[in-house]
Amino acid sequence: MSMVQVELPDGSTKEVPEGSSPKDIASSIGERLARQSVAARVDGKLVDVTYPLHQNCRLELITLNSPEGLEVYRHSAAHLMAHAVKDLYGEEVQVTIGPAIENGFYYDFYSDTHKFTPEEFDKIEAKMAELAKMDLPVEREDISRQGAIELFRSMGEQYKVQLIEDLPEETVSIYRQGSFVDLCRGPHLPSTGFLKAFKLTSVAGAYWRGDERNAMLQRVYATAFPDKKELRAYLHRLEEARKRDHRKLGKELDLFSFSEEAGAGLVIWHPKGALLRTLLEDFEKREHLKRGYDIVMGPQILRTDLWKTSGHYDNYRENMYFTEVEGQSYGIKPMNCLSHMLIYRSHIRSYRDLPLRFFELGTVHRHEKSGVLHGLTRVRGFTQDDAHILCTPEQLDGEIKGVLEFVRDVMGKFGFEYELEISTRPEKAIGNDQDWDRA
Repeated sequence: MSMVQVELPDGSTKEVPEGSSPKDIASSIGERLARQSVAARVDGKLVDVTYPLHQNCRLELITLNSPEGLEVYRHSAAHLMAHAVKDLYGEEVQVTIGPAIENGFYYDFYSDTHKFTPEEFDKIEAKMAELAKMDLPVEREDISRQGAIELFRSMGEQYKVQLIEDLPEETVSIYRQGSFVDLCRGPHLPSTGFLKAFKLTSVAGAYWRGDERNAMLQRVYATAFPDKKELRAYLHRLEEARKRDHRKLGKELDLFSFSEEAGAGLVIWHPKGALLRTLLEDFEKREHLKRGYDIVMGPQILRTDLWKTSGHYDNYRENMYFTEVEGQSYGIKPMNCLSHMLIYRSHIRSYRDLPLRFFELGTVHRHEKSGVLHGLTRVRGFTQDDAHILCTPEQLDGEIKGVLEFVRDVMGKFGFEYELEISTRPEKAIGNDQDWDRA
């Protein structure tokens, strides 16, 4: 029998028979590790814990108490929910996609005859529990692209057919658990019995592939945890958050409202809300002024030619609103940077003038899809505290440190927790690569 060498994260190696799985190796280390292992990374590739090893490799076991392990757990819970829905509603419902997300998972369903409601959640959860108790093996199968198309077409799953037709690969993977089959890259739990605690939380509309020209789907949100204690704690936090939902408080405290007559995603500030907002804006202005920022203001609309010159038209026009005035095309601003650059260009500058820090509480409008609008956090018209700093390369480090200290100070005053992310060069970007690399 051929043997393979497996290198573990601590540098040790194990020699195992060819065809052994990460689960076999976990079992050889300890039964507790074997029970906790839900996936593995083989030479950097995330795979099922039952994946057969045919050559020497580096192996990292993924356990339930890791972020990756929890993601695998929740992704498998999404399949379990779809399995339950198909068992309950059959051909009345088509399945589409169901990923794990930050605090749980969702699955999008299409039906022109059935509308999901929260009142059905208990029934779906009961079916999920029944399927989990059956401890059905979850098995991966690699099949030809055409074979997958024929399989899902025979099942009446037209959305899966669309997904497969758009895939470039000639071989695709599917996962089977009992009577349920889903298109998926994986990895997944070895069996449904691993799933112990889950809860459906809400249902919302979502366009197929996020395109409002496509069919409206029903997105059922849920969450899952390795044990019921963790689930109860999460649901308690969720309930406390609902009590503090800004949409609920906005209505109860008479701060703001939305009106279909005015248009979706457009906020109407009531007297109390407008006063609160004004106090916050005054605070923002004071904080910027004491840090050497100059307050500026720009127009709400600018000529479309200017948006073309800046690159916004080519890269962002699907999110903009346009209008025509006296035969001239104008774009309603989705951001404030053009006016700030025009101020800088309004007369000759010297390097001695730098750094310049322009700040504006600018109201902008963006064409967000109706399906993603959400209270004050995702709207079509909003005011942002927007600033641009113009400086020399030598001043850059100091300016970045100043901005970070500014953010930390203001966030601290409100008791906010936050994370920082670095934006790299996107595929659609203006400017040359040399400037991006230098930045």
